[in-house]
Amino acid sequence: MIKFIFRRLFYGFLVLLGVITVVFLLFNVLPGDPARMMLGQRADQASIVAINKDLGRDQPLTTQFLIYLNDLSPISVHDPDNTDHFLYLNPHKYSSFQKLFSVSATKVIVIKWPYLRRSYITKRKVSDIIIETLPETTVLALSAIIFGSFFGISIGIFSAIKKNSWFDKSSLIFAIFGMALPSFFIGLLIAWFFGFILRKYTGLSHVGSLFTTDDFGDEHLDLKNLILPTITLGLRPLAIIIQLTRSSLLDVLSQDYIRTATAKGVSFYKVVFKHALKNALNPVITAVSGWFAGLMAGAVFVEIIFNWKGIGYEVVDALNKNDLPVVMGSTLVFASIFVIINIGVDIVYGVLDPRIRLQ
Repeated sequence: MIKFIFRRLFYGFLVLLGVITVVFLLFNVLPGDPARMMLGQRADQASIVAINKDLGRDQPLTTQFLIYLNDLSPISVHDPDNTDHFLYLNPHKYSSFQKLFSVSATKVIVIKWPYLRRSYITKRKVSDIIIETLPETTVLALSAIIFGSFFGISIGIFSAIKKNSWFDKSSLIFAIFGMALPSFFIGLLIAWFFGFILRKYTGLSHVGSLFTTDDFGDEHLDLKNLILPTITLGLRPLAIIIQLTRSSLLDVLSQDYIRTATAKGVSFYKVVFKHALKNALNPVITAVSGWFAGLMAGAVFVEIIFNWKGIGYEVVDALNKNDLPVVMGSTLVFASIFVIINIGVDIVYGVLDPRIRLQ
């Protein structure tokens, strides 16, 4: 089991390293001078040189990549004294760190939080921006997956029980439309109809975030703003879970042990909910775990439509302003969430099913 866990962790590390490499190369070939973005078009040459030195852009591309990896790694190598060295332990960059031990006369091993650079526009640390906005996206994605799972499993169960009925056919049509229509289109319709046309009846707004600010500048939790974005983001997983639950349950209900239980006089609904459903939900749980990570990244368009102040909203705003560190940092956070969730699911499956450890 330990070998299996380490193998999954190693594969996850390789995936993250690949993402980091692609993100670094992609954003370093884009045109534009970060120093001029930070200082303005009237910046003098000396200030531009100083900013580029601080960002490491005065170094060759391979050296810049090593600096980037060193910044992202929680355990890194630094020079604590030489301010001209590209591995200088700059307290302005690494506000919280702990020296572990020396590896040479000038280099030390340091444990620290990953440094995701600073925003070109606001000068704030990207990590601070992500910490501020990620919880709202997490709440939105979590509420959407709960909404999609609860109603998707419920509708899927009754569709399988009432196979070929009007309810079953209607749910399949709904599922097809839910998978076919993109989230941003559904979001526009829902925001316009429920948050604008029917606002006086629903009490819902087509724009709003988890926290709203009153006339006195105080923030208040406003959960009703969560309803429309949750429905919009949860419709696609809802549609997939309906079909997955229905097909999986129908497959289990055709098994011999189900027919045997029915022949012995066990009530149909007891057979379904006590015996069949437990086995039928395995693929559904797999889909739900994968969809949660996908919703974290897929919330971008939904957050823009409903003016939801999450990390997706921040990424789009950063793209409009060419604020590359925010986009790069957010991309790495999304990739890390994908990898961590997938590793967790693999480990859970390895515990539940020993055959998976041999693959």
